[in-house]
Amino acid sequence: MTPRPAQTEESRSATVDATVSDGCVFLSGDLLIETVERLDRDVAEARAIDISGIEHLDTAGAWFILDLGRRISPDGDDVSIKGASDAQSQLLETVRASMPPETAEAESRPTLSDRIEDIGRATANAGRIALELTSFLGEVIAVMGRLAIHPRRFRMTSLVHHMQQVGWNAIPIVALMAFLIGVVLAFQGATQLRQFGAEVFVVDLIAISVLRELGILLTAIIVAGRSGSAFTAAIGSMKMREEIDAMRTLGLNPMEILVVPRILALILMLPILGLIADVSGLVGGAIMSWLELGVSPSVFQSRLVSNTDVWHFGVGMIKAPFFALIIGIIGCYEGMKVGGNAESLGRLTSTSVVLAIFMVIVVDAVFSVFFALVGV
Repeated sequence: MTPRPAQTEESRSATVDATVSDGCVFLSGDLLIETVERLDRDVAEARAIDISGIEHLDTAGAWFILDLGRRISPDGDDVSIKGASDAQSQLLETVRASMPPETAEAESRPTLSDRIEDIGRATANAGRIALELTSFLGEVIAVMGRLAIHPRRFRMTSLVHHMQQVGWNAIPIVALMAFLIGVVLAFQGATQLRQFGAEVFVVDLIAISVLRELGILLTAIIVAGRSGSAFTAAIGSMKMREEIDAMRTLGLNPMEILVVPRILALILMLPILGLIADVSGLVGGAIMSWLELGVSPSVFQSRLVSNTDVWHFGVGMIKAPFFALIIGIIGCYEGMKVGGNAESLGRLTSTSVVLAIFMVIVVDAVFSVFFALVGV
């Protein structure tokens, strides 16, 4: 077979040549970072590589030789590299150890059985998580029972600190959110009710929506995103630094020190935040009703008192402790699952927020159906 020269260029100080003869690629000259790009990579007829003519070789040139071998034998068989000196052989081995693995072949399209298997695995995983959460809830209740029997072991300072973090510091965002929700409800309700001349009923719309559903639900969602994620991040960081293991070594119960104060703080503060959200939502609705419909604050107040049952407010407050328990349990549970790396901390923090918000909405739907069935 006649030798076929590859593409070659002249350089100021370094040149390289490549020819293919009898199924072997012959390289000669200086295979350096500034010369590798000049070589023709068409190796369809090659089966081996001869580098006996290489005078100077750097890591870029070694990578070129190994990559050339991969393209010669894509099925993974070793390609013979001839003529390498001891120094060149060591450099090739060093570069080979640092090269990334071959890109995996594209996966075939999943079949129906694969999809069914994925659904089964997801269902089994969801069941496992539900069992673990139930077990974690039982452990928390047991610890609360022990603390009730031995109140001196309860850490009141920790409870007050978390009440401030969960409740007091969350008041501005909760109040602003509820105020804007009230404004939006009043504006949208006025737009629709004006078509029927029933603008005054916007008071009933705002009162029932805010007091019964939106006030406490949106407050719980904000707390889940704000405090639930903070619980997971704080406990998870301690788990990463092995501080929780150190607590157990010292004879301290992490459930008493880390989990119970956070959950109790949520249970105590979420109803208060829900009350603040209700008041802010009603104020926002009243202001927008006055500006958009001309319903004065006195008319709004009288219709609110006369036509709105106080039980609507009670329904919202009944949900608050359950929402708080869900957020606290999930936030602390995910924090306890964090491993020894930052990747698991970020992943489980996101999981904590998503799962808590999902469960809050599910429980709210269950409460809505229950209250509708009992006629409340």
